[in-house]
Amino acid sequence: MSASPESPAHPALSQPLILLLSLACGIAVANIYFPQAISPLIADDLGVTSASAAVVVTCAQLGYAAGIFLLVPLGDRLRHRSLVTTLLLLTCAGLVLAGTASSLTVLALASALVGLTTVVPQILIPMAVGLTAPERRGAVTGTLLSGLIGGILLARTFSGTLGEWLGWRAPYLVAAALALILALTMAAALPRTTPSTDQPYPALLAASVHLLRAEPLLRRSCQYQVLVFAAFSAAWTALALFVTGPHYGLGTPAVGLIALVGAASMFATPIAGRRTDRNGPDAVNLVCMTGAVAAGALLLTGSLGGAAGLVGLGAGMLLLDVAMQSSQVANQARIFALRPEARARLNTAYMTCAFLGGSAGSWLGVRAYSTLGWTGVCALVAILAGLAVLRHAVRSRPITTTAPVAATGTSASEGKDGVPAGR
Repeated sequence: MSASPESPAHPALSQPLILLLSLACGIAVANIYFPQAISPLIADDLGVTSASAAVVVTCAQLGYAAGIFLLVPLGDRLRHRSLVTTLLLLTCAGLVLAGTASSLTVLALASALVGLTTVVPQILIPMAVGLTAPERRGAVTGTLLSGLIGGILLARTFSGTLGEWLGWRAPYLVAAALALILALTMAAALPRTTPSTDQPYPALLAASVHLLRAEPLLRRSCQYQVLVFAAFSAAWTALALFVTGPHYGLGTPAVGLIALVGAASMFATPIAGRRTDRNGPDAVNLVCMTGAVAAGALLLTGSLGGAAGLVGLGAGMLLLDVAMQSSQVANQARIFALRPEARARLNTAYMTCAFLGGSAGSWLGVRAYSTLGWTGVCALVAILAGLAVLRHAVRSRPITTTAPVAATGTSASEGKDGVPAGR
């Protein structure tokens, strides 16, 4: 298991602790997303173009992908309490550096550092799964992801409103204070866990790559999330440019308001978790990917302008948020069933791929908006989600042969551990 109790008598996670972990996931992950709403303010203050300022968002996501690959495997190797506390303190330092940056270059580098160290949710989720009974893992994963979703979506409201009042630096400095408070809280509240492996660090990194090669279900989950998350990131990165541009001429709080509407999606992930426990992940994935295609079409109504256009943007973003986050619940339920002793390494491979997809989506979203306008962004969202549906349609059938896996000493197959390829 990726987290194991200090003794057999250690109780399962209590509901208050699960809710605290959910809150921690939201506060930590918000650092990756709140720059999306204030990139126009950054551009104005630093004297750069909006497209150039959007590089701050891309750097944060690239840093997050690097942090997932380089740091999350340590969740199988180190005690969670000390690891999580250290990462939060480093995140606090990176946010202070970003909030005091005097140039776009320094801000981009600080954003990459924040992304690198704010990977706490991807350590807490496998830990919580390891301390939860198998029949409740989907529900617990959904609860933690609901907190993560709240952080993603409310972050934009927080930064857009605070940035409009006090300038773009204020969200970074407030986030630094929250990271410090969270570090102290986690140091006191996290359960004592024992590492599941004593592999040296280079072997941990190699294991994540090896698992990606050895596990067909892991690869398929990664492909689903790369495409859906790329669509999600493309839409949100371009939204700030669209809403604050000449078509609407609104301030950054409008982006936050749309995000606040989307926060309703945080109530969908516990439902997705229960559906996954009951019906299997593939059924949930298909609904989510189809919903993401529909979201691309619904977002087109934003071109109408006025109140009708804003309502359409809010509805489309809500649908896209629900689709992306619920799909993640299903994907993580699928991969965590594969290797109980390597959940952090499985999550490393999965989330690294997902955030590389998100980084590519942010870049593509800006390019689509600059070249083709909002219609081009909506088409990009629909195309990416449609590719995910196509991948689901041609998914592998159950494999009966197995292949040895040196990294963990077990075997891999498309249908191992009671998770057939069709699920």
